[in-house]
Amino acid sequence: MSGVSIIGALLGADPSITATIKAGQLPDGVALPALLVRSVSMVERVTLTRGNYVRVKERVSVTVRAASYREQRSLLKLARDACAGEFGTIAGFENASVINAGTGPDVIGPGNTFEQTQDFMTSFNEPV
Repeated sequence: MSGVSIIGALLGADPSITATIKAGQLPDGVALPALLVRSVSMVERVTLTRGNYVRVKERVSVTVRAASYREQRSLLKLARDACAGEFGTIAGFENASVINAGTGPDVIGPGNTFEQTQDFMTSFNEPV
């Protein structure tokens, strides 16, 4: 779940994102807007020839829950702007990189809220 840490750190570091940020599950009655960060899948680890690291790729989903469609769309853009194209040491993970990996469908969330997901592909070195 290191990709979740990387995306969470990037979202939390962006001052334009004032939404509640959670990992795993949004509690009932969470204040809106809210962002939920979850791991979707992890790709096979590849051992690097130098050092004691393996290369990991993890797909991470950011779900936006908002009170209006306009707010939902705005938060999706802010999440893309905060995360996509970032690289370097992020959340303590070396050689991390983040790219867009697609946007999910619009859905109606709990209490007639507006939800949509933005996926990111993270890759990073993880100590063995």
